[in-house]
Amino acid sequence: VQLQASGGGLVQAGGSLRLSCAASGLTFRRYTVAWFRQAPGKEREFVAAFSWSGGSTLYADSVKGRSTISRDDAKYTVFLEMNSLKPDDTAVYYCAAGSYAFSRAQANYVYWGQGTQVTVSS
Repeated sequence: VQLQASGGGLVQAGGSLRLSCAASGLTFRRYTVAWFRQAPGKEREFVAAFSWSGGSTLYADSVKGRSTISRDDAKYTVFLEMNSLKPDDTAVYYCAAGSYAFSRAQANYVYWGQGTQVTVSS
């Protein structure tokens, strides 16, 4: 199983980014997919999740209203669109997949991507 995150970069505060995560080696539609992030000196934290069935989404309070998680099961890809970016959003963003899991807990996600760096300048 591989998860390949991309789309990170340097953006000014108030700007937008769209992260992508391409999966392979798993039955993608049967997995909840999620994004987590880790800022320098901080623990990795939950950002957003998209359930494997029913189309439910879950967001961290810190990004709710500014971010949208979506998935394309035909293309085995999950996206995270982030708007109104703030310097506090600076982190390495990781995508993850968990079989039937739909939660904020990292332990529920079995597969992880390598991360993509997002840097927001003030």
